[in-house]
Amino acid sequence: MDVRYINPFLSAAVNVLKTMAMTEAKPGKPYIKKDGTATGDITGIIGITGDKEGSLSITFTEPCILHILANMLGEKYDGITEEVKDAVGELTNMICGNARQMLQKDGLNLSASIPTIVTGKGHTIKHLCSGPKLAIPFSTEAGEFTVEVCLSD
Repeated sequence: MDVRYINPFLSAAVNVLKTMAMTEAKPGKPYIKKDGTATGDITGIIGITGDKEGSLSITFTEPCILHILANMLGEKYDGITEEVKDAVGELTNMICGNARQMLQKDGLNLSASIPTIVTGKGHTIKHLCSGPKLAIPFSTEAGEFTVEVCLSD
């Protein structure tokens, strides 16, 4: 997988969380994800079509997403509610849109579907391509999240 197509998703995750939620996210070491088991408690996944096809997913641990939303919305949540699910969908959409804008500057035109939200410990993520799934773990002061990107021609 070409790093030119992955870096915009990573930059977008850092930028969106920093500007929208005043949350610093530090990327860890990327790895190829071999299974579909989520690394957290709630995932936003969005399909991508155009010059490349595939999907983007962002999985948050519960403490991480609750902290992000408290910063972003000024409201404290005690667990994963419908509002939290909606916010994860919106964050997924913003991160994907931000990355697509960066990629478009390099001549890669992509469109995205509406995000789907999956919750629960050990839930499964099914990416929309058969190629390798690159996972990048991030840490914040309140917990972890993982960005997964799978793109094919």
